[in-house]
Amino acid sequence: MVNLSELLMELSDSFGPSGFEDSIRKTMHSKLIDSVDTIYTDGLGSLISIKECSDNPLRVMISAHMDEVGLMVRYVTDDGFVKFQTLGGWLDQALIGQLWNINTSIGNIVGVTGIKTPHVMSVEDRSKIFNRESIFIDVGAISKEDAEERLGIKPGDPISPATKSTKLNGEDYLMGKAWDDRVGLAVLVKVMESISSEDMPATIYGVATVQEEIGLRGAHTSSYEIKPDIAINIEAGVSGDYPSITEYEAQEKLGKGPAIFLHDSSMLPNLKLRDLVVDTAKSCGINLQYNVLSGYGQDGAEMQKSGKGTPTVNLTVPTRYMHSHNSIIHINDVRECVSLVIALLRTFSFEEIKRIKSFL
Repeated sequence: MVNLSELLMELSDSFGPSGFEDSIRKTMHSKLIDSVDTIYTDGLGSLISIKECSDNPLRVMISAHMDEVGLMVRYVTDDGFVKFQTLGGWLDQALIGQLWNINTSIGNIVGVTGIKTPHVMSVEDRSKIFNRESIFIDVGAISKEDAEERLGIKPGDPISPATKSTKLNGEDYLMGKAWDDRVGLAVLVKVMESISSEDMPATIYGVATVQEEIGLRGAHTSSYEIKPDIAINIEAGVSGDYPSITEYEAQEKLGKGPAIFLHDSSMLPNLKLRDLVVDTAKSCGINLQYNVLSGYGQDGAEMQKSGKGTPTVNLTVPTRYMHSHNSIIHINDVRECVSLVIALLRTFSFEEIKRIKSFL
């Protein structure tokens, strides 16, 4: 059995900005291959693993996305500084003064985002937010030619936060980059591992998708490939338990269990499936939280719209400070999310899926 904390930290430390998921895909392949009957990729690069069931032709899809928010080299200036394109939803102020890994043709290059020192700024400049167009990455090059020839940097190279995951002053809180959605990948691995020797009531498709952060693209193609009858998306949830965020904005809290999205800007859950999640959590003694968000967007929206329409829910692990170099999760929320997904999969008989899909 894979150790959950070690798995989470390995996934967090993996390199994989949107469109450049090769490293994390290889890691996921190695974690899933011994637990499933079939594993392959679709044409966009999403990893599809299958736990077969010969007794029930219906298909259950559980998913989590591999990509993280990152950057891409736009060009190198004449004096050797890297200008970049963001991949995914970054706040400009989260980019400043951070370490980055640039994946070049000759290996990994470390750089730091820089701005003008406050010692020479005007009073007005000190109080303003610097936009991404004015930010650059310093890689220690003396010229464009030095950056390109010695360091191998070229336009289109992917860039990821240079962050090492760690346990935050104890065993329960884990801090690292890319919990959105490496925490979902960890849940997926543990679920497929746990059911590997069990006779499931339906065929289970465990899918690690690509390019979620730039338009839910992998979920679109993998859903088209699988044609699921019912779907569960697993995501990093928006925790609302720290200063400056309000309960109105987000309701999840770390250490209080997984959550179910009742609303986000991309989808509403199937109501029968929602009620099944609530009832299953209650019967298993799992603490379930609820989150209603004004914004957000996640792969469940594409799964829901696949085929003639697929009953879908989005389950989450509460996460602080998403889309930054360091975010925080609670290990018990991950464990309970794994238990909840497994319990749900055991309920998906032919009759139950048929009931959930019926609107009459």
